[in-house]
Amino acid sequence: MKPQIKIIDYNYNLPEEKIAKYPLENRDDSKILIFKDNSIGESKFSNLAELLPDNSLLVFNITKVVPARMIFKKESGAIIEIFCLEPYNPSEYNRSFDSKNSCSWIVVIGNAKRWKSGYVLFDSQANKDLESLYLTAQIEERIDDKFIVRFNWRGENSFSEVMDLCGKVPIPPYLKRDSQALDTERYQTMYATHRGSVAAPTAGLHFTQNVIDEIDKKSIKRENVSLHVGAGTFIPVKSETIQDHKMHSEPFSITINVLTEILEKQRSGLPVISVGTTTTRTLESLYYLGIQCLEEGFPSNVSQWEPYNRSLYYSTEESINALINWMKSESIDTLERRTEIIIVPGYKFRIVDILITNFHQPQSTLLLLISSFIGDSWRDLYNYALSNEFRFLSYGDSSILFRS
Repeated sequence: MKPQIKIIDYNYNLPEEKIAKYPLENRDDSKILIFKDNSIGESKFSNLAELLPDNSLLVFNITKVVPARMIFKKESGAIIEIFCLEPYNPSEYNRSFDSKNSCSWIVVIGNAKRWKSGYVLFDSQANKDLESLYLTAQIEERIDDKFIVRFNWRGENSFSEVMDLCGKVPIPPYLKRDSQALDTERYQTMYATHRGSVAAPTAGLHFTQNVIDEIDKKSIKRENVSLHVGAGTFIPVKSETIQDHKMHSEPFSITINVLTEILEKQRSGLPVISVGTTTTRTLESLYYLGIQCLEEGFPSNVSQWEPYNRSLYYSTEESINALINWMKSESIDTLERRTEIIIVPGYKFRIVDILITNFHQPQSTLLLLISSFIGDSWRDLYNYALSNEFRFLSYGDSSILFRS
């Protein structure tokens, strides 16, 4: 049954001056709010290792943000902005990024009403190297508020290289500024590896090599998943109740080795720490994939309301073990699936015990996730952060939340 939740109940006043428009000079100089045993404290992110329990498993999302915004111009002079969301043909990320001369993507188009037909040319701004690419875009199909656009270009560059040459970093719209050179580095985690996101997994932006080194001195295991963050993460909840909100779908991958580590922590009762809401959505989706293996024989994708529509009498250990066994039977080392999972109050967490995350927008699905993790205490946390000079949203400060 879909949860009956009014979005207005998850509102708070976020003054514009509390939103961090730029990152701090040093990533780990950010503050970190600590919520543990119903008590609130604070520290610096550089001290994170001291806050993590021994023998825990720390999981990162190693997706990499791509420069997905490109500016084109019609012969009339009209400016057309194309925001690439995910590959369409070829649909696999690696194959699309490796494409030469042509590929199609699902996109959002700015100023679409000015572009009815024909192709548009990338606005090279008289840069001879970019002019020689002769990058063009043409609409192939419209799907609701999105489009399928085919890109064509000259030369030997891959589409990944074309993006690097022509694209801009898609920083969040609430920053209310254009992307700058510093965003290329800072709107990216230091451990980003798998290209594909159009928004950063921002909880990871605070990590530095020094923080990682301090963590590695402790008996803490580090593992990775990859979920490509879509533009849907910025879409506000416009419906009055959450049951009428359509959650976005995002692709993720996880190796059998990480699943085995999770299973080991479940069996030993040791904590799993998730770096960010995107990692959390990935990890929690695994339980439902395991149930699919138990009940249907194989894992498909995780739908938005699956956690609320199933009889969940399997243990997490049973579910993860079933998923591992299916992968072994299929000789699969890395599982690739999609998730639409929405985590709201009433959700029962199966894998994540501790969450590292930033401060999120009012009336957002991310704030609902926080509320589902620590209950109504989220208001106390956010009031504390607002009253104690914490910086909010993507470039803002961090928090570490211990689930009771």
